[in-house]
Amino acid sequence: MSCGDPHETDCSEVLDHLYEFLDHEMPDGDCAKFEVHIDECSPCLEKYGLEQAVKKLVKRCCGHDDVPADLRSKVMGRIELIRAGMTVPDHDVVTEAKQADAAREA
Repeated sequence: MSCGDPHETDCSEVLDHLYEFLDHEMPDGDCAKFEVHIDECSPCLEKYGLEQAVKKLVKRCCGHDDVPADLRSKVMGRIELIRAGMTVPDHDVVTEAKQADAAREA
């Protein structure tokens, strides 16, 4: 997606890191670049608005469940491996976390 106009920050970079931007998980300098880009680029602004609406809907519908710390840690670890281009272990993190929770409750 691109509006066809040149930007300091490329549309693909903005879209690749849109959730980090939405979740305030990026450095302030990068956030400022993304804000400028989104203000200038209507396709990226539209995608931003759509993803922001989806995030709000998910939070409203599912935001009441607490995520176990070990599950969050494992998921974030896998995300970092994927971002780094490394091979992700072939096992189900969610199932492992549920088993760990069940073991703690027993």
